Amino acid sequence: MATTKKAKIIKHAQAAPEALVEAGRSQLKGFMDFIRTQGVVGLAVGLVLGGAVSVLVTSLVNNVVMPPIGLLLGSADGLKGLSWTIGTTSNGTPAVLHYGVFLNDLINFIVIAFVIYMVISLLKLDKFDKKKEK
Repeated sequence: MATTKKAKIIKHAQAAPEALVEAGRSQLKGFMDFIRTQGVVGLAVGLVLGGAVSVLVTSLVNNVVMPPIGLLLGSADGLKGLSWTIGTTSNGTPAVLHYGVFLNDLINFIVIAFVIYMVISLLKLDKFDKKKEK
């Protein structure tokens, strides 16, 4: 009886690599179907383009929009130079609230959100994911 048990174990061990290869093939096929049907490639392209638009708009805001606004508000560094000293710490260093950096980042966010909204609206991508009605 011990020899038949060993023979079964050996037979299963020899069949295991074929089963693993077949399981790997089915997983790969499922993954490729997922990429094709779910638009993962389009999502990846969108993320890359979104990052590029973000860098471009941040540069526009920091280098073109903020310097005149900062000049009007009396800061040579644009909005980033606006700060408020709220006191001093126990070792004598000033505690400074840099609210201009926050305002700069807020304006960046609003402009980036607006640009993305306009691109989606102009390319009619807002209707892309809606199911077709019969």
